[in-house]
Amino acid sequence: MADKEQEAEAQGAKARGPGLRTVVVASAAGTAFEWYDFFIFGSLATLIARHFYAEVGEATGYILALLTFGVGFVVRPLGALVFGWFGDRTGRKTTFLVTITLMGVATVIIGLLPDYGQIGMAAPVLLLLMRVLQGFALGGEYGGAAIYVAEHAPAGRRGFLTGWIQTTAALGLIAALGVILITRLVVGSEAFDAWGWRIPFLLSAVLLAISLWIRLRLNESPAFQRMEAEGGARRTPYREAFLTWRNGRIVLLALAGIMFAQGAVWYCGYFYTRFFMERVLKIEVATVDQLVLAITVASAGLYVFFGWLSDRVGRKPVMLFGMILALVAFFPGFHALTRAANPALAEAQGRAPVVVVADPAACAVQFDPVGKAAFSSSCDIAKSILSNAGIGYDNVAAAPGAVAVVRIGETQVSSIEGAGLDTAGLKAARADVEGRVKAALAQAGYPERADPARLNFGLTFAILMIFIVAATALYGPQAAALVELFPTRVRYTAMSLPYNIGTGWVGGLLPAASFALVAWSGNIYFGLWYSIAFTLVSVIVCLIWLPETRLRDLDAIET
Repeated sequence: MADKEQEAEAQGAKARGPGLRTVVVASAAGTAFEWYDFFIFGSLATLIARHFYAEVGEATGYILALLTFGVGFVVRPLGALVFGWFGDRTGRKTTFLVTITLMGVATVIIGLLPDYGQIGMAAPVLLLLMRVLQGFALGGEYGGAAIYVAEHAPAGRRGFLTGWIQTTAALGLIAALGVILITRLVVGSEAFDAWGWRIPFLLSAVLLAISLWIRLRLNESPAFQRMEAEGGARRTPYREAFLTWRNGRIVLLALAGIMFAQGAVWYCGYFYTRFFMERVLKIEVATVDQLVLAITVASAGLYVFFGWLSDRVGRKPVMLFGMILALVAFFPGFHALTRAANPALAEAQGRAPVVVVADPAACAVQFDPVGKAAFSSSCDIAKSILSNAGIGYDNVAAAPGAVAVVRIGETQVSSIEGAGLDTAGLKAARADVEGRVKAALAQAGYPERADPARLNFGLTFAILMIFIVAATALYGPQAAALVELFPTRVRYTAMSLPYNIGTGWVGGLLPAASFALVAWSGNIYFGLWYSIAFTLVSVIVCLIWLPETRLRDLDAIET
């Protein structure tokens, strides 16, 4: 008799499913693994450029690596549409088991791909395909995990509990940077650059197995089970989410009022700062890794804190605080970052500003995706040298047809008109101008690398943390806010699309777009306008139109 009672109790526990803590841990662990996969690529962009884009210039190769990183974000809305539809029709659990498997397999394959020197153009093509698969999978992952936790959580703790899903982005980045740093230390920098960079990708096979084992223990979410039990009309997620004004209007508000800023603020704080420190301020890569790892560790708990705070004061006030802090901090913060991390560069900029005096009609945008453009005008030669060196400059118009001049303080360096020269002649002309420009820069005190002895690590960390506080204040309550906007019938589809457009298109393309703006303008801070513009739109939309959703009953949103 006792055995039958114990068996009945066990079956009842199984039917009820795992506890809330297990739900949060399992969802967060799987999502952290997917972020780990995704961030490895961004953290190794410089090395990947050398291995897969070996035949183009240094600046172009770096932009192409950033664009390949961005492609994974561009396809995320497609993944959101496909997996959102399945999540609303067939359930949350099955869908995010598929997404995590697809992500893991694609990541392991990147670690096995031959590079450009082995198979030529097939290497970047295959790399691009794997990034597409990664982005496609991640497009369906976040919405499923956030919704799964939110649909289990009590209304008064929804922000706090979904904050653990938000912190998985930081945990994934911590894991990625930690594995990279440890691998580099174990195999040595030279071996890591040659082949050791593959190890973090290959480790995904182990992490995938662990994540799948954890998630297979979960049941379907209570809200989805109730909707299935109640039956009703056949669900048509696309039509109900996007082609009805009631839901379609909220999708637009979520995109413009939350996700524009999310993509701009979070990816500026974590990724554009990395590019800026590494390529513009010329800080050693290992030091940049340490700084990014430090702020990521310090920020991990902030997502949960701001999620908890939003349970008490509301989603909108906390998210608006993050947006406005970013708007106020970006420009003065990046100027302060230059003074803290590379004071010699800041001193040289103040003492001997660089100016390019050239005919605007002769100046092209310094970007060549296929590596075929010659950039042979005197303006192009001068600007490409400065861009490759990470030196900011002002533009002054010269008379039509005039040969470009680089002015460094009181020193003037004339460029060379390369039109009509053969390949060897153009190469020699460029080398001649580059040598003279670099000599003038050195004489004016422009450093080739940041001096580690003068880098103020504590102040640099503090400046970066201001950006991260803005990002976490916006991101911490975001999952709860998005889930609370949409009814259960279309929640996965309707929430996933704006999220992945904001992070995928606005955020994913931010490093490449901002770098291109810097290369176009010559101003090392000009790329920040990308983040400022998107964040300002969100502040206006959030203030005026976005509803407060704290304590909403998820099952009653339809009515």
